[in-house]
Amino acid sequence: MIGAVAKLLGVDKWIVGVIAALALLAAVGGAIAYVDHRGYARAAVAYQARIDKIVGDYKTAEIAETERQVAANNAAKAREASRIAEMQAANSKLETRIKELADEAAADPDAGKPVLGSPSVRRINEIR
Repeated sequence: MIGAVAKLLGVDKWIVGVIAALALLAAVGGAIAYVDHRGYARAAVAYQARIDKIVGDYKTAEIAETERQVAANNAAKAREASRIAEMQAANSKLETRIKELADEAAADPDAGKPVLGSPSVRRINEIR
């Protein structure tokens, strides 16, 4: 076959053989490159899918953690507000009692004496 082609083209058999070998080599190389590229593309798609899944999992975990932190912060704020209200009520009660004791001290007929009477001692002990 190479001889017939060489005769038809009017060139040496060796040249036609080399051209045929190069063409065959190019076809085989092209097929290998195509298959390799297809394999690479399939692997790239597979790994991109895995990466996308991991990123999605991390985003889901991040959202869950953020929601957990918000809930914990809101619960802490509620406890803080409750405790502040208790402290304000206790403070108000204490201030009211101090005012009552001060009024009693002002109304005490023995307030100007250098010694403390029993009502004065009782008021002092209540402050402690």
